[in-house]
Amino acid sequence: MKGILLAGGSGTRLSPMTLAASKQLLPVYDKPMVYYPLSTLMLAGIRDIMVISTPEDLPQFRRLLGDGARFGVRFAYAEQPRPDGIAEAFLIGRDWIAGEACALALGDNLIFADHLSVLLRAASARPRGATVFAYRVRDPERYGVVSFDEAGHARDIIEKPAQPESNWAVTGLYFYDERVSDFAAAIKPSARGELEITDLNRRYLEEGSLHVERLGRGCAWLDAGTPDSLLQAATFVQTIQSRQGMLVGCPEEVAFRLGHIDAATLHAHAMSLGKTELGRVLAELADDHHG
Repeated sequence: MKGILLAGGSGTRLSPMTLAASKQLLPVYDKPMVYYPLSTLMLAGIRDIMVISTPEDLPQFRRLLGDGARFGVRFAYAEQPRPDGIAEAFLIGRDWIAGEACALALGDNLIFADHLSVLLRAASARPRGATVFAYRVRDPERYGVVSFDEAGHARDIIEKPAQPESNWAVTGLYFYDERVSDFAAAIKPSARGELEITDLNRRYLEEGSLHVERLGRGCAWLDAGTPDSLLQAATFVQTIQSRQGMLVGCPEEVAFRLGHIDAATLHAHAMSLGKTELGRVLAELADDHHG
Protein backbone atom coordinates (compact mmCIF):
# COMPACT_ATOMS: atom_id res chain seq x y z
CA MET A 1 0.00 0.00 0.00
CA LYS A 2 1.11 3.53 -0.81
CA GLY A 3 0.24 6.72 1.05
CA ILE A 4 -0.53 10.31 0.11
CA LEU A 5 0.14 13.20 2.48
CA LEU A 6 -2.05 16.08 1.30
CA ALA A 7 -0.59 19.37 2.48
CA GLY A 8 -2.05 21.90 0.06
CA GLY A 9 -4.70 24.55 0.46
CA SER A 10 -4.35 28.22 1.26
CA GLY A 11 -4.78 28.03 5.05
CA THR A 12 -7.05 31.07 5.11
CA ARG A 13 -8.45 30.19 8.55
CA LEU A 14 -4.95 30.65 9.98
CA SER A 15 -4.15 33.91 8.19
CA PRO A 16 -1.91 35.95 8.58
CA MET A 17 0.33 33.09 9.84
CA THR A 18 -0.10 31.31 6.51
CA LEU A 19 0.81 34.29 4.33
CA ALA A 20 4.48 33.33 4.56
CA ALA A 21 4.38 29.60 5.39
CA SER A 22 2.21 26.58 4.62
CA LYS A 23 -0.26 25.71 7.36
CA GLN A 24 1.20 22.20 7.54
CA LEU A 25 4.67 23.61 8.29
CA LEU A 26 3.49 25.58 11.33
CA PRO A 27 4.58 24.17 14.70
CA VAL A 28 2.36 21.92 16.80
CA TYR A 29 4.32 22.20 20.05
CA ASP A 30 7.82 20.92 19.17
CA LYS A 31 7.34 19.54 15.65
CA PRO A 32 6.01 20.75 12.28
CA MET A 33 2.33 19.96 11.85
CA VAL A 34 3.02 17.61 8.92
CA TYR A 35 5.05 15.25 11.15
CA TYR A 36 1.88 14.02 12.87
CA PRO A 37 -0.02 12.64 9.84
CA LEU A 38 3.31 11.42 8.43
CA SER A 39 3.80 9.34 11.59
CA THR A 40 0.26 8.01 11.22
CA LEU A 41 0.92 6.74 7.68
CA MET A 42 4.18 5.16 8.87
CA LEU A 43 2.38 3.39 11.74
CA ALA A 44 0.13 1.80 9.10
CA GLY A 45 3.24 0.20 7.61
CA ILE A 46 3.37 2.54 4.60
CA ARG A 47 6.82 3.40 3.27
CA ASP A 48 6.07 4.90 -0.17
CA ILE A 49 4.57 8.35 0.41
CA MET A 50 3.66 11.14 -2.00
CA VAL A 51 3.59 14.66 -0.55
CA ILE A 52 1.17 16.92 -2.42
CA SER A 53 1.27 20.68 -1.85
CA THR A 54 1.06 23.98 -3.68
CA PRO A 55 3.77 24.97 -6.16
CA GLU A 56 4.85 27.76 -3.77
CA ASP A 57 5.12 25.53 -0.68
CA LEU A 58 6.52 22.33 -2.17
CA PRO A 59 10.20 23.47 -1.98
CA GLN A 60 9.84 23.93 1.80
CA PHE A 61 8.46 20.41 2.19
CA ARG A 62 11.36 19.04 0.15
CA ARG A 63 13.79 20.91 2.42
CA LEU A 64 12.10 19.61 5.59
CA LEU A 65 11.52 16.00 4.56
CA GLY A 66 14.16 15.26 1.90
CA ASP A 67 14.03 11.91 0.14
CA GLY A 68 12.70 10.10 3.23
CA ALA A 69 15.87 8.18 4.11
CA ARG A 70 16.00 9.84 7.55
CA PHE A 71 12.66 8.19 8.34
CA GLY A 72 13.25 4.94 6.46
CA VAL A 73 10.63 5.83 3.84
CA ARG A 74 10.60 7.07 0.23
CA PHE A 75 9.03 10.42 -0.64
CA ALA A 76 7.67 11.55 -3.98
CA TYR A 77 6.43 15.11 -4.48
CA ALA A 78 3.63 16.55 -6.62
CA GLU A 79 1.86 19.88 -7.04
CA GLN A 80 -1.79 20.75 -6.51
CA PRO A 81 -1.95 24.20 -8.15
CA ARG A 82 -5.45 25.03 -6.84
CA PRO A 83 -7.48 23.73 -3.87
CA ASP A 84 -9.78 21.67 -6.08
CA GLY A 85 -10.71 19.08 -3.47
CA ILE A 86 -9.18 16.28 -1.43
CA ALA A 87 -10.24 13.57 -3.89
CA GLU A 88 -8.17 15.29 -6.61
CA ALA A 89 -5.08 13.87 -4.87
CA PHE A 90 -5.86 10.48 -6.42
CA LEU A 91 -5.87 12.00 -9.90
CA ILE A 92 -2.66 13.96 -9.29
CA GLY A 93 -0.98 10.80 -7.99
CA ARG A 94 -2.61 8.36 -10.38
CA ASP A 95 0.53 7.35 -12.31
CA TRP A 96 2.54 7.11 -9.09
CA ILE A 97 -0.15 5.00 -7.36
CA ALA A 98 0.06 2.69 -10.40
CA GLY A 99 -2.96 0.58 -9.53
CA GLU A 100 -2.01 -0.15 -5.90
CA ALA A 101 -4.10 0.37 -2.79
CA CYS A 102 -3.54 3.83 -1.32
CA ALA A 103 -4.15 5.67 1.94
CA LEU A 104 -4.51 9.43 2.30
CA ALA A 105 -3.80 11.58 5.35
CA LEU A 106 -4.61 15.28 5.58
CA GLY A 107 -1.60 17.34 6.60
CA ASP A 108 -3.41 19.18 9.41
CA ASN A 109 -4.87 16.14 11.21
CA LEU A 110 -3.50 14.62 14.40
CA ILE A 111 -4.80 11.25 15.61
CA PHE A 112 -3.59 9.79 18.89
CA ALA A 113 -4.63 6.46 20.40
CA ASP A 114 -2.96 3.74 22.38
CA HIS A 115 -4.02 1.06 19.91
CA LEU A 116 -3.81 3.20 16.77
CA SER A 117 -1.24 1.06 14.97
CA VAL A 118 -3.49 -2.01 15.33
CA LEU A 119 -6.43 -0.16 13.74
CA LEU A 120 -4.22 1.20 10.96
CA ARG A 121 -2.67 -2.17 10.14
CA ALA A 122 -6.13 -3.74 9.96
CA ALA A 123 -7.31 -1.01 7.59
CA SER A 124 -4.27 -1.37 5.32
CA ALA A 125 -4.66 -5.17 5.24
CA ARG A 126 -8.25 -5.14 3.92
CA PRO A 127 -8.10 -6.51 0.37
CA ARG A 128 -11.17 -4.68 -0.90
CA GLY A 129 -13.15 -1.55 -0.19
CA ALA A 130 -12.34 1.53 1.85
CA THR A 131 -11.86 2.34 5.53
CA VAL A 132 -12.51 5.69 7.20
CA PHE A 133 -12.33 6.67 10.86
CA ALA A 134 -15.14 8.50 12.64
CA TYR A 135 -14.84 10.58 15.79
CA ARG A 136 -17.58 12.08 17.95
CA VAL A 137 -17.50 15.89 17.85
CA ARG A 138 -19.55 18.73 19.28
CA ASP A 139 -19.75 20.69 16.00
CA PRO A 140 -20.42 18.07 13.29
CA GLU A 141 -21.70 20.68 10.82
CA ARG A 142 -18.04 21.57 10.11
CA TYR A 143 -17.23 18.10 8.78
CA GLY A 144 -18.32 15.19 6.67
CA VAL A 145 -20.82 13.42 8.94
CA VAL A 146 -21.56 9.69 8.93
CA SER A 147 -24.88 8.36 10.22
CA PHE A 148 -25.57 4.78 11.28
CA ASP A 149 -28.54 2.41 11.21
CA GLU A 150 -29.82 0.42 14.20
CA ALA A 151 -27.28 -2.34 13.55
CA GLY A 152 -24.39 0.16 13.70
CA HIS A 153 -23.66 0.06 9.98
CA ALA A 154 -22.88 3.27 8.10
CA ARG A 155 -26.04 4.52 6.39
CA ASP A 156 -25.00 7.82 4.82
CA ILE A 157 -22.20 10.41 4.68
CA ILE A 158 -23.06 14.07 4.16
CA GLU A 159 -20.54 16.90 3.73
CA LYS A 160 -21.04 19.79 6.18
CA PRO A 161 -24.77 19.16 6.77
CA ALA A 162 -26.90 22.05 8.06
CA GLN A 163 -28.76 19.57 10.30
CA PRO A 164 -26.40 16.66 11.08
CA GLU A 165 -27.97 13.26 11.68
CA SER A 166 -25.19 12.27 14.08
CA ASN A 167 -22.17 13.67 15.92
CA TRP A 168 -19.73 11.36 14.14
CA ALA A 169 -17.31 13.27 11.92
CA VAL A 170 -15.13 11.54 9.35
CA THR A 171 -11.49 12.24 10.19
CA GLY A 172 -8.80 13.17 7.68
CA LEU A 173 -7.45 9.64 7.27
CA TYR A 174 -8.69 7.34 4.52
CA PHE A 175 -7.73 3.90 3.19
CA TYR A 176 -8.77 2.77 -0.30
CA ASP A 177 -8.31 -0.26 -2.51
CA GLU A 178 -6.66 -0.23 -5.95
CA ARG A 179 -9.79 1.20 -7.65
CA VAL A 180 -9.54 4.59 -5.92
CA SER A 181 -8.14 6.59 -8.86
CA ASP A 182 -10.85 5.22 -11.19
CA PHE A 183 -13.56 6.09 -8.68
CA ALA A 184 -12.08 9.57 -8.15
CA ALA A 185 -12.02 10.18 -11.90
CA ALA A 186 -15.78 9.53 -12.05
CA ILE A 187 -16.64 12.14 -9.39
CA LYS A 188 -18.27 15.37 -10.54
CA PRO A 189 -17.19 18.66 -8.91
CA SER A 190 -19.45 19.88 -6.12
CA ALA A 191 -21.27 23.21 -6.00
CA ARG A 192 -18.10 24.79 -4.62
CA GLY A 193 -16.11 23.40 -7.54
CA GLU A 194 -14.22 20.71 -5.63
CA LEU A 195 -13.84 16.95 -5.96
CA GLU A 196 -15.23 16.05 -2.55
CA ILE A 197 -13.74 13.19 -0.55
CA THR A 198 -17.26 12.58 0.81
CA ASP A 199 -18.44 11.73 -2.72
CA LEU A 200 -15.57 9.24 -3.06
CA ASN A 201 -16.46 7.67 0.29
CA ARG A 202 -20.11 7.50 -0.72
CA ARG A 203 -19.13 5.57 -3.85
CA TYR A 204 -17.71 2.82 -1.64
CA LEU A 205 -20.65 3.09 0.77
CA GLU A 206 -23.15 2.54 -2.03
CA GLU A 207 -21.47 -0.68 -3.11
CA GLY A 208 -21.37 -1.87 0.51
CA SER A 209 -17.58 -1.90 0.88
CA LEU A 210 -17.02 1.11 3.16
CA HIS A 211 -15.75 0.21 6.64
CA VAL A 212 -16.23 2.90 9.30
CA GLU A 213 -14.06 2.55 12.41
CA ARG A 214 -15.39 4.57 15.32
CA LEU A 215 -12.66 6.07 17.49
CA GLY A 216 -13.98 5.99 21.04
CA ARG A 217 -12.71 6.95 24.47
CA GLY A 218 -8.96 6.93 24.77
CA CYS A 219 -8.56 8.39 21.28
CA ALA A 220 -7.94 11.99 20.31
CA TRP A 221 -8.48 13.56 16.90
CA LEU A 222 -7.47 17.15 16.34
CA ASP A 223 -7.91 19.15 13.15
CA ALA A 224 -5.32 21.91 13.61
CA GLY A 225 -6.79 24.23 10.98
CA THR A 226 -7.88 27.18 13.15
CA PRO A 227 -5.97 29.23 15.77
CA ASP A 228 -7.97 27.61 18.59
CA SER A 229 -7.51 24.05 17.34
CA LEU A 230 -3.81 24.70 16.62
CA LEU A 231 -3.33 25.80 20.23
CA GLN A 232 -5.36 22.85 21.52
CA ALA A 233 -3.22 20.42 19.50
CA ALA A 234 0.00 21.95 20.81
CA THR A 235 -1.25 21.82 24.41
CA PHE A 236 -2.36 18.21 23.97
CA VAL A 237 1.05 17.12 22.63
CA GLN A 238 2.89 19.06 25.35
CA THR A 239 0.73 17.47 28.07
CA ILE A 240 1.22 13.89 26.83
CA GLN A 241 4.96 14.30 26.29
CA SER A 242 5.73 16.08 29.56
CA ARG A 243 3.46 13.94 31.77
CA GLN A 244 4.10 10.52 30.23
CA GLY A 245 7.56 10.98 28.74
CA MET A 246 6.39 9.51 25.43
CA LEU A 247 6.68 11.19 22.05
CA VAL A 248 3.66 12.06 19.91
CA GLY A 249 3.94 12.29 16.13
CA CYS A 250 7.70 11.86 15.87
CA PRO A 251 8.59 10.08 12.58
CA GLU A 252 12.19 9.40 13.67
CA GLU A 253 10.93 7.51 16.71
CA VAL A 254 8.35 5.60 14.64
CA ALA A 255 11.04 4.70 12.08
CA PHE A 256 13.29 3.39 14.84
CA ARG A 257 10.60 1.37 16.61
CA LEU A 258 9.52 -0.18 13.29
CA GLY A 259 13.10 -1.13 12.47
CA HIS A 260 13.39 1.21 9.48
CA ILE A 261 16.48 2.91 10.98
CA ASP A 262 19.04 1.65 13.52
CA ALA A 263 20.15 3.13 16.84
CA ALA A 264 23.24 4.78 15.36
CA THR A 265 21.14 6.55 12.72
CA LEU A 266 18.62 7.66 15.35
CA HIS A 267 21.43 8.99 17.53
CA ALA A 268 22.83 10.97 14.61
CA HIS A 269 19.40 12.51 14.03
CA ALA A 270 19.14 13.35 17.73
CA MET A 271 22.50 15.12 17.65
CA SER A 272 21.41 17.16 14.61
CA LEU A 273 18.55 18.57 16.69
CA GLY A 274 21.02 20.27 19.02
CA LYS A 275 20.10 21.05 22.62
CA THR A 276 16.36 20.56 22.17
CA GLU A 277 14.20 18.44 24.44
CA LEU A 278 13.17 16.41 21.40
CA GLY A 279 16.82 15.72 20.59
CA ARG A 280 17.49 14.68 24.19
CA VAL A 281 14.60 12.20 24.22
CA LEU A 282 15.64 10.67 20.88
CA ALA A 283 19.26 10.38 22.07
CA GLU A 284 18.07 8.60 25.22
CA LEU A 285 16.01 6.22 23.13
CA ALA A 286 19.01 5.40 20.93
CA ASP A 287 21.38 5.04 23.91
CA ASP A 288 18.96 2.77 25.78
CA HIS A 289 18.90 0.47 22.79
CA HIS A 290 22.69 0.42 22.63
CA GLY A 291 22.84 -0.32 26.35
